[in-house]
Amino acid sequence: MNQFCELILGGARSGKSTLAEQRALTSGLAPLYIATATAGDIEMRTRIAHHQQRRGAQWTLVEEPLALADALQQHQDSTRCVVVDCLTLWLSNCLRQQCWEREKARLLEVLPGLSGHTVLVSNETGLGVVPLGALSRQFVDEAGFLHQQLAALCQQVTLTVAGLPLALKSPRED
Repeated sequence: MNQFCELILGGARSGKSTLAEQRALTSGLAPLYIATATAGDIEMRTRIAHHQQRRGAQWTLVEEPLALADALQQHQDSTRCVVVDCLTLWLSNCLRQQCWEREKARLLEVLPGLSGHTVLVSNETGLGVVPLGALSRQFVDEAGFLHQQLAALCQQVTLTVAGLPLALKSPRED
């Protein structure tokens, strides 16, 4: 099974989604985008529309706010590069629906067996102050733990700041 996984982290508007899309388009594989966002308000609908417009028609779009592992399994293919944007929105959705532990376990189980190229995009939340609210602290903690687990599984990890990628982990050359 030919599998390559990369994790792209960064803050809000850091350029992480654009980098993920560029990596997919230059991979030589058919680009597929799994969107985890839900359009719950006008601002989020505007963000989603901006992302869709930037991507263009060459992308296949799958919208999946909760069952990410199932969507990845269903759409895996050695001829595809799948971009998942974004894991922290997915985390928020799962915390709200009280399915986080199950869905996280499924993702960590499924990810190593996928074929093709998978690019995971997520917000780095661990660089700021510790939030005051219990739910906010849980979110930051869970995101941090997830990122550590994914970084161990992925062959490549990149931190994006001000549109500039910083390689944290690169593939080993055999």
